[in-house]
Amino acid sequence: MAVNSSQTEPGLSLRMEGFEAPATIAMSMRARELAAQGKDVISLALGQPDFFTPRVACDAAYEAALEGKTKYTPIDGVLALKQAVQKKFKLENGLDYALDEIMVANGAKQILFNALMATLNPGDEVIVPAPYWTSYPIMAKFLGGIPVDVMCSEENNFSLKAADLRKVITDKTKWLIINSPSNPTGAVWSKQDLLEIAEVLRDYPQIWVFADEIYEHLIFDGAVHYSLAALAPDLKDRILTANGASKTFAMPGWRVGYAGGPKRLVKAMTKIQSNSTSGASSISQAAATAALHHCAKDVEEMRQAYDRRRIMMKEAFSNMPGVICAVPQGAFYVYPGIKGCLGKISAGGRKIENDQDFAEALLEEHYVAVVPGHAFGLSPYLRISYAADDAVLEEACKRIAKFVESLQ
Repeated sequence: MAVNSSQTEPGLSLRMEGFEAPATIAMSMRARELAAQGKDVISLALGQPDFFTPRVACDAAYEAALEGKTKYTPIDGVLALKQAVQKKFKLENGLDYALDEIMVANGAKQILFNALMATLNPGDEVIVPAPYWTSYPIMAKFLGGIPVDVMCSEENNFSLKAADLRKVITDKTKWLIINSPSNPTGAVWSKQDLLEIAEVLRDYPQIWVFADEIYEHLIFDGAVHYSLAALAPDLKDRILTANGASKTFAMPGWRVGYAGGPKRLVKAMTKIQSNSTSGASSISQAAATAALHHCAKDVEEMRQAYDRRRIMMKEAFSNMPGVICAVPQGAFYVYPGIKGCLGKISAGGRKIENDQDFAEALLEEHYVAVVPGHAFGLSPYLRISYAADDAVLEEACKRIAKFVESLQ
């Protein structure tokens, strides 16, 4: 359900030709349309925590507003938040960044946009391990780059292997984007895999690395998160380590992202931001500062709830005919494979030829919104968020099971 156009509408720029809205948003929009028609829709399409933002963060925002901290903020972030981020990187990731190597943006997505806009020239290649977050290739293409997929198979725990990376590197490669824990699979890349990736990167000094670590605290089964810049300090001057408040602290609507990286890159990214959105909201930055300092207990409580839901979802899918589901080690998604469902007909008469057909039929016939795996670069799979209330997830699983069992 991605929004696509074969040609540019009159009056719009050429860069809009074929420009897509992420499938996650497209599916959510369709779910909202059905809900507006009175349908009992369950949407598991967006990666949005269902928890309230911790009270201490909300109180900090309220107090900041009452104290008159409602003015324009420094482009790269208020000092208190940058200091909190600096401390976080040191204590949690083993990374030392000077304050001028840290910036704050309007969400982690803007961090990526700033970085790519500051560095990409037309024709530069951006390696995107698949399955990937939908915005990675879309954004690279929008900014003049050429996204290059490299497949991470389920047999390899959806992790990037060094040998596969080396095969796709060319003299035009400008960026490698890595994301662990992963959206959409929940994979947590091993220390050994990251060390081997670093070994490949040493042979190609022109390559920047965008390390998206926004799900780092949502890990399970004893998995360990590693920052590439800490494992390979000799590569630190070309690694941008990105994170944000949205997933860890249940703050998606506050729009606070941050990153640590080489001073020259951060300076360029700040210039980009100064001429686009300017600094992030002063109120949001106050909330994020408090969250970084005081919300470790809240994060652990949310992590435990996600862990419980993760197991529930895995058990539900393991009993569905034609469906397989790896156990995710991180984030809050499952990525079940539906190869065994293809070629069948739904109760509503729709032939299921691919994961798009499956997702659309499931939504139209049983009112559950999920995202087809083709949007993330690997089919036939589905991305399903379990960042929802337990009772909602139970009902969704019942509907999905009913849909699968009805396929003929």
